[in-house]
Amino acid sequence: MIKHIAIAAMATVASSLSAQKMGFVDTDLILGKLPEYKSAQKQLDDLSAQWQQKATDLQAGLDQMYKDFKGEELLLSAEQKRMKEDAIVEKEKELFKFREDKFGQNGELFKKREELIKPVQDKVYEAVQKVAKKEGLSFMFDKAGGVLMLYADQKYDKTYEVMEELGIPVETPGTPAPGDK
Repeated sequence: MIKHIAIAAMATVASSLSAQKMGFVDTDLILGKLPEYKSAQKQLDDLSAQWQQKATDLQAGLDQMYKDFKGEELLLSAEQKRMKEDAIVEKEKELFKFREDKFGQNGELFKKREELIKPVQDKVYEAVQKVAKKEGLSFMFDKAGGVLMLYADQKYDKTYEVMEELGIPVETPGTPAPGDK
């Protein structure tokens, strides 16, 4: 009885989905063709490299402090040892705070990524919606977004239509379709 209900439910879902039109796009391909995305990504990469260099410099300073401390530890009084150990601990805290402030979950890099990349993603999303509405699609998938797509008929690939909507030049015929990479 339960088996029959499950089969009936699956058949109903399958028949309702078969009446739906679907398409998919490759947002990685689209974003890779947008100059404003490339520019934003370069800004983020440059900023990240700057901050990573500063973190590396802070780490090198900390390592040197520790090495110096170990080299002269036997010659220091208890008070001098405590002061040097406290300085090392403060330097460790400074490094941790710097990394957290720049690269943490709510750090400056995350905020800068939101500021630079989100408007570009929104622009692509709006173009996807326009193409979906224009073509009467009920669903639009992003094969670059982690959706597991075991098979996709290229006739449902709407990547080029979205690129046209965004004003991105589309390759000449004969160029492999986005899914044929």
